[in-house]
Amino acid sequence: MGLAVIIYILLLIIFGLIAFSILQLKLAGIKVKDFWSFIQANQMLDKLYLFANKCQKMSPQEQIVFLSEAEKVFEAFDKIPDMIWEDEYRKYSQVLDAYKNIRVSRWSENNASNNK
Repeated sequence: MGLAVIIYILLLIIFGLIAFSILQLKLAGIKVKDFWSFIQANQMLDKLYLFANKCQKMSPQEQIVFLSEAEKVFEAFDKIPDMIWEDEYRKYSQVLDAYKNIRVSRWSENNASNNK
């Protein structure tokens, strides 16, 4: 009987913490779905950051994958206030720089091939 009461109290505390977290997100003007996509994008940002640092020369297929994944990350980060992810700003800006460089190089390659 005592074990059942302890489990019940722990479950009540867990659900209370979850409800409090959701309430805090709502008060901050963030949708729960957007926050969940931000958490997933934050994990992808770490992977893209490592990939951008290690691979200065990417194959065209790798560039396409990098660009599409980076766009998903940027979209998720845009939905969340900057003050929440300011600790990740260095990684974000480095991935953004790599994204811009790849876009510019692909654009210049396409223009060069179209002008021939």
